Amino acid sequence: MAPTVMASSATSVAPFQGLKSAAGLPVSRRSSRAGFGKYVSNGGRIRCMQVWPTENNKKFETLSYLPPLSTEDLLKQIDYLIRNNWVPCLEFSKVGFVFRENATSPGYYDGRYWTMWKLPMFGCTDATQVYAELEEAKKAYPDHYIRILGFDNVRQVQCVMFLAYKPPSSEA
Repeated sequence: MAPTVMASSATSVAPFQGLKSAAGLPVSRRSSRAGFGKYVSNGGRIRCMQVWPTENNKKFETLSYLPPLSTEDLLKQIDYLIRNNWVPCLEFSKVGFVFRENATSPGYYDGRYWTMWKLPMFGCTDATQVYAELEEAKKAYPDHYIRILGFDNVRQVQCVMFLAYKPPSSEA
């Protein structure tokens, strides 16, 4: 038995020509979507995407784009990782950010691994205990960056990490 050949009915689709102006549409069609203003915009007047400046603008870990966290904010972040049963850990570094110096191969970065402050805080149930260790680390290394991370010891992964302290010299 010979296989049956089906005739393909390909449809031709016009290439994308870009967004069209809504100026030619009746006013009732321009504002047909509630909550989108009085007219439909093609994005020409909206600056929704910008390039982040890279010069003199180093960023460090999660939340680094925010102003420094207050004590209350830090305690909330630490409490979050404890509530998720992640093990708090503190690390410090003189440089504080990832860079390339010793090799240029893909995936290799210097500064990725920081020095651990003491041991991970297994069994820690109180955010103030972690904060006390942070204060102790700041006294011992006032010119270093200090980050707090949460480690999931079941899945063996780091789940959260954020910068908790920047040295005063870095603000200049």
